[in-house]
Amino acid sequence: MTPPGMRADARRNRERVLAAAEAVFGEHGATASTEEVARRAGVGIGTVFRHFPTKQALYEAIVVRRLSRLVEEAPLDADDPAEAFRSFFARIVDESAAKKAFADTMAVLGIDVKKSAPDVGEEIRRALGVLLERAQAAGAIRSDVTQAEVFVLLAGACMAADRTADAALRKRSLAVLFDGLAAR
Repeated sequence: MTPPGMRADARRNRERVLAAAEAVFGEHGATASTEEVARRAGVGIGTVFRHFPTKQALYEAIVVRRLSRLVEEAPLDADDPAEAFRSFFARIVDESAAKKAFADTMAVLGIDVKKSAPDVGEEIRRALGVLLERAQAAGAIRSDVTQAEVFVLLAGACMAADRTADAALRKRSLAVLFDGLAAR
């Protein structure tokens, strides 16, 4: 979400700062320095603060960027509706596992994602709902499963992902979950 009317070079610098900040905060959490972000982005500290006046503003922009990217990449028109549903569901779970450091940092910095990006959560729910409906229409997912039930299952899978670093275990667990959702 780049501000409108921004010069091309400023836009590039902003994107470089965001990419560097995502990596730095992902590695070091709330203790990460904006100086390290500037160094990795190849810009001066003034450039970082020109775009993001506070560390919290920078972090909020990272969170919004990650969530927006997730929505943008939702495979809403994929040829295989069942695979599209499963892959998007699994992607959300994987993002949840990867964002543990981000969630901890958000808590330390006092960031409320619902305030920072109020529409993004709804966009994720909408995308998953569309994918569910398409998979059900294709006969791949049980027709008696509601969006509310899928969101509860997703929340549980995300909480479980936060508690294990074992990607293979997450994958096997999702396979069991998807088997339970499969139309018979």
